[in-house]
Amino acid sequence: MKLIASLLLAAALVAPALSNAAEPAAPVAKADLAKGEATYNAVCAACHGADGNSGSPAYPKLAQQHPDYLVKQLQEFKSGKRANAIMMGMAAGLSDADMKNVAAWVGSKTSAANFAKEKDLVVLGERIYRGGIADRQIAACAGCHTPTGAGIPSQYPRLAGQHADYAVAQLTAFRDGVRKNSIQMAGVAAKMNDREIKAVSDYIAGLR
Repeated sequence: MKLIASLLLAAALVAPALSNAAEPAAPVAKADLAKGEATYNAVCAACHGADGNSGSPAYPKLAQQHPDYLVKQLQEFKSGKRANAIMMGMAAGLSDADMKNVAAWVGSKTSAANFAKEKDLVVLGERIYRGGIADRQIAACAGCHTPTGAGIPSQYPRLAGQHADYAVAQLTAFRDGVRKNSIQMAGVAAKMNDREIKAVSDYIAGLR
């Protein structure tokens, strides 16, 4: 009888632990699009446009960008891992929830079509984007950002329709060691000259 009683007591002690272990994890809170829109309009719209399609080639288009990528960039501006005086100041006042809400809202907007402007360079740009430069071990952009420039959610950003001037600035910053938050992009850009950077950036602007 003592043995049975001991077994019953042990079972009673183990049961709650098993019950707790079986409980599902708390669901991750969904982004609040209404709050995201309000924060975006207050903090971001002046430079990036009312719907994420910035009118200035100096500021990136954010519409239709992958939300996880946008959150990562905002977090890295806030931490200083990605250096930009304007964006570091803007991100400083945003909480993780703010970033998630803003990224989800602007990511839900449609990116406006853009176009390539440099006819003399578009062939070179297409060749680099789609095939890279084999003899200098420059990888094709399409391998990570897809042939259409749609990117891969959570991993690689959407490039299609991005302002060429902005793309040139970022590739140059990666090449020159100014932008340090992507080892992969720094490695690719390090091997590119100004003409190649300009060509592929212009080609990207025309992707749809």
